[in-house]
Amino acid sequence: MEMPDNTANPQTIARCERIIRPHIRRTPVIEINGDEFGLPVTTLTLKLELLQHSGSFKARGAFANFLAREVPKAGIVAASGGNHGAATAYAAMKLGKPARIFVPSISSPAKIQRIREYGADLVIEGDRYADALAASEAWAQQTGAMPIPAFDQNETILGQGTLGLELEQQAADIDTVLVSVGGGGLIAGIAAWYAGRVKVVGVEPFASPTLTKAFEVGHPVDAKAGGLAADSLAPRRVGERVFPIVQKYARQTVLVSDDAIANAQAQLWRALRIVAEPGGAAAFSAILSGAYKPAPGERVAIVISGGNTAAVNFDATY
Repeated sequence: MEMPDNTANPQTIARCERIIRPHIRRTPVIEINGDEFGLPVTTLTLKLELLQHSGSFKARGAFANFLAREVPKAGIVAASGGNHGAATAYAAMKLGKPARIFVPSISSPAKIQRIREYGADLVIEGDRYADALAASEAWAQQTGAMPIPAFDQNETILGQGTLGLELEQQAADIDTVLVSVGGGGLIAGIAAWYAGRVKVVGVEPFASPTLTKAFEVGHPVDAKAGGLAADSLAPRRVGERVFPIVQKYARQTVLVSDDAIANAQAQLWRALRIVAEPGGAAAFSAILSGAYKPAPGERVAIVISGGNTAAVNFDATY
C-alpha cells in the first residue's frame, strides 16, 4: 500500500498508523510517583515501548517500510546496531520477505540472537554502525535488495511517529516527552506528531552526542560514537531527513553519563522489575541524574524504548 504523501506530519503519521496497526502492539504506559526515586515531581508517565514486537520501538518503522514501499524479489537489506535489525528481521519473517541484516561487532549478543531467531541472513561487519551501513549499501547495489534505513527514511520516521500518536491517546495531559536519541528517527517521529504542542527533549550519552553536535553547528556532523549504549545510540551522526524536523520541533537536548544510564537500568529493575537496555533507559537517566530538571508541576513522559539486553544481576550491581 503506497502512502501518497510521506512527509512526516500528524496527518501522514495517522495514515501510517492505520496501515501498520494490525502488525504492531499498542504498548502500555504506567504512571509512577516521583518520590519512589527521590524526585520532586509528583507523577512520571513511562511509555513501555520495550514491550513492542522485537523488543523495541523499531518494529513500527520496519513495518512502515515494508507496507508503504514496493519490496523487490531480492528482499530487503538493513544495517543496524541491533534493534533495527531485529525489528526488520521480525517484519520480514511475518510478511514472508527475504532479509539480510548487517550489524557491527559491538552489537549485543541478545540482539544478534533475536535477528537469528527471526530467520534473517545475519552478517557481522566491522566495529561500528558506519561499517555495517557501508556493507549493506554495497549489498543493495549488488543484488537490488531494498534498503531499509534505521532512521533516515521518511517511512521509518512516520512509523516511529505512531508512538507519539499512541502516547497522546494514553496520556493527553503531558507537557514534556523525554526521548533517547541515536540517529534521531524516534525523536523526529514524535516531534512531527506533536508539532510543537508539547516539549520534546532529546537525551544522548556524553559518549555519542550526535544531535547535540548537529544543533551546535546547524547541520548533521560526525560526532563521537561510543559508550555503554553504543549498540543503539551511536550511529556517528544524526540523519539528514531527521534533522530539519527536530530542529523545528525539538530544539533541546541533554547529555547523560554511562554511570547515569547504568543506574537508570538498575532503578527500573528495582522499582518496576523492568529490564531495559542501556539505550532504552537513557531517557529515564536524564531525570534521575538531574540532567533534565522539570519545572514545578511539569508533567513528564519518558519513552523506555528498548529491552534487548542480556540478563544482568542489577540487584548485585546496585
